[in-house]
Amino acid sequence: MTGSARGRTGEYGYGERVPLVAAAVCPHPPLIVPELAGAAAPELDDLRAAADAAVAGLYASGARTVVVVGAGDRTAEPSHPFRGQLHALGLPLEVELGGSPDGDTDGGHPGLGADRPPGDRAGGDALPLSLLVGAWLLRRTPPDRPTTWRMAGVAADAPTGECAAEGARLSSGSAPQPWALLVMGDGSACRGPKSPGYDDPRAEAYDEGVARALADADADALLGLDPVLSGQLRVAGRAAWQVLAGAVRAAGGDWRGELSHFSAPYGVAYFVAKWVRA
Repeated sequence: MTGSARGRTGEYGYGERVPLVAAAVCPHPPLIVPELAGAAAPELDDLRAAADAAVAGLYASGARTVVVVGAGDRTAEPSHPFRGQLHALGLPLEVELGGSPDGDTDGGHPGLGADRPPGDRAGGDALPLSLLVGAWLLRRTPPDRPTTWRMAGVAADAPTGECAAEGARLSSGSAPQPWALLVMGDGSACRGPKSPGYDDPRAEAYDEGVARALADADADALLGLDPVLSGQLRVAGRAAWQVLAGAVRAAGGDWRGELSHFSAPYGVAYFVAKWVRA
C-alpha cells in the first residue's frame, strides 16, 4: 500500500522547513526479539524482515541522525548512553545504543554500543519498552556510515496538541544535516477474545484507519486519532504516531508513504511503514 500527501501547516501552526528526510514506523512487541519468542520466533519472521528493511531505508535516505520516538510513562529524552535491560522479560541481556552523543564506534559500527549481560554502570537512563525495542532494531541493522542517535519518550496519554508540539520541537532542535525518525508503536490490543484487551468491535476499523494513514503519509489522519478511544483500545502507538505527524508538519513539503506490513497475530495490530520526501 502506498500513497502521498503534503506536510501542511494547520491548527498546530508549524511550517518551518527542516532537513527531516525519512521516517519509519515499527511496532515494539517483546516477541520481536527471537530469543524472547523461543520456539514461536518464526511466527514473526515476516514482521522482523519488514522492520529490518524499514530501518535500512532510514540509512539509505542519507540521514546522519536517527531520532527514536516511543511512548512511555512521561515525555522526556533519555541521556546517553541509551540502554535498557531485557532480563525482566526473561532474557539476561542489556541493549546499548550509542556510547556518546557524537556517535562512538564499537566493533566497527559507528554509534553502536554492546549487547551484554546487565550490570551496574554509570550514565544513561533505563529505556521504556518502546525505545528499548527501537534500540534493538537499530543494533540489528547497523549503519554503514557514521550515525548519531537521539531518543525521545512521549507520555502515552499525552494530548494530541502536546504530541504535535513534541514533533515540532524535535524538528527545531535537530542538527543542520539530514535526519530521520524511527517511530515505535503498536496498534489496538483488542482484536479477538484471546487478545490482551479482549475483544472490542471498534478495534478493526481503528487499525484499518491507521493503516491507511500510514500508507498515505497522512499526518492529518494521525492527528485525528482520538486519545480516549485509543486508550480504550489499548493502542500503544497513538502518541508516537502523532509526534511523527507534528514533525512532518514542521518539516513541510510533499511526503510519500508505504505500508509494508500489517498484521495482528496475537490480537495486537502491528504496522511497519516508511515515509520519505516525495
